[in-house]
Amino acid sequence: MREKMYRWWHQILIFMIFRLNWRRLFLSGVIITTAGILLLLSSLPYPLTLWDLSPSLTYLAHEPLDRNTALIYNTAVRANDRLATSNVGTRIVLPKNVAELNQSRIVVDGESNLTNTSDETTETKEKRYTESLKPDEALLYAKKEIEKASMVTDDPDLHAPLFHNVSSFKRSYELMELILKVYIYGEGRRPIFHQPYLRGIYASEGWFMRLLKGNKKLVTSDPEKAHLFYLPYSARQLARALYVPNSHNLKPLSIFLRDYVNMLAAKYPFWNRSHGSDHFLAGCHDWGSYTLTEHKELKEHSIKALCNADSSEGIFIAGKDVSLPETTIRNPNNPHRNLGGKRVSQRHILAFFAGKMHGRVRPILRKTWSGKDNDMRIYGALPRKVSQTLTYAQHMKSSKFCLCPMGYEVNSPRIVEAIYYECVPVIIADNFVLPLSDVLNWSSFSVVVGEKDIPKLKEILLAITLRQYQKMQTNVRMLQKHFLWNPVPLKYDMFHMILHSIWASRLNQIQMPESS
Repeated sequence: MREKMYRWWHQILIFMIFRLNWRRLFLSGVIITTAGILLLLSSLPYPLTLWDLSPSLTYLAHEPLDRNTALIYNTAVRANDRLATSNVGTRIVLPKNVAELNQSRIVVDGESNLTNTSDETTETKEKRYTESLKPDEALLYAKKEIEKASMVTDDPDLHAPLFHNVSSFKRSYELMELILKVYIYGEGRRPIFHQPYLRGIYASEGWFMRLLKGNKKLVTSDPEKAHLFYLPYSARQLARALYVPNSHNLKPLSIFLRDYVNMLAAKYPFWNRSHGSDHFLAGCHDWGSYTLTEHKELKEHSIKALCNADSSEGIFIAGKDVSLPETTIRNPNNPHRNLGGKRVSQRHILAFFAGKMHGRVRPILRKTWSGKDNDMRIYGALPRKVSQTLTYAQHMKSSKFCLCPMGYEVNSPRIVEAIYYECVPVIIADNFVLPLSDVLNWSSFSVVVGEKDIPKLKEILLAITLRQYQKMQTNVRMLQKHFLWNPVPLKYDMFHMILHSIWASRLNQIQMPESS
């Protein structure tokens, strides 16, 4: 076809030279030259609009999109859809195939949005894209990405049996690290605000506060860029500062926190625009939930990370709020002290518990089992004579199952202690929403026993076969790193797991657009 056209041009040229005068010859030459240029351009391998970048081809047009390339293409499609509904005149030229996509860059409003360069990772491209979005747009993007998460089969950092859906969790965690920005209110006087307490059974709230405040990657000083807003209060410090001993009156604590939130709402627009739904706090005290009751929006709309995760009281809302693990930290300078336990073959005690006899469950447990069965080592305070042979920690390290009955409230630090000592926890607390249960599959590493089934406790535990127990105990060991406080946070540790559950709760608020 092209050869025939060249012969046709040649005949026209000869005709013009011999039959036309020089003016007509010049004009005809310009016309033919222009036509020739256009013909050559039309034969190029991809459109002129995409000619500004032309790296070597690495894909054929019939090949499927890899994750890198698919990210660029899908981003272009989404951006093109947004521009189509706006007043912006610029549109994105979408490649027709993988080959064109691999040789192109996406330009929105004259600026490169995602560039497919060899020295830029997928994560860098995705980060640059998400940073260009408004906070709610970035959250919507994250929610869509999680729904189409790739299958995870062999991640060495994540033990799949621990999770409801390890693939969704991993993708969600990646996007949290990539996107999440938290604004921390500076208001509030110490010690109730901004002063983390890192020791004792209520240390979780303090460690979380300390590690979040010190995280420059997560924290933003610009509230307009924030996806979440943190109320930096301590339930423990609030109780110590304001509670009148023996008054049995927690209302002054709740009024104090109500006034604090009202002050923030009057000073800034952020609380009122969401009614507190993008605000969160972390409180690890038996009274933590009761300090929230005087402020309706704080109680009903905010994301509450609470150790006292009792679903029966109407304060903690399962599916929105986060069950905060209660951890006993005896030495803040060495929070990992005394970790680990004996092998399965060396755990000669079937079940163990020792502790104070308060609340509704523990007295029943002791009455039913104490001193009646050598396999069931159930005590009040551990007797001195017994502790001289085996300490409290050694009992947990030598037991197959560690009993974790509720005290005054549903939460118990023994759950995390059992995990630290590689002992399968047995949780006895009706209405307790288990820590981080939005992602963790507790049935794979623990036993939950109803309060009414305490008389059948030994029967329930003996029904678990050795093979089942070995799997559960292995899962406890694999779980341990997710429940550790690290002075410098590590990937998938306690700090990040709690933060992820707060992030996931925020994502759940985002409404997906209806498909047309």
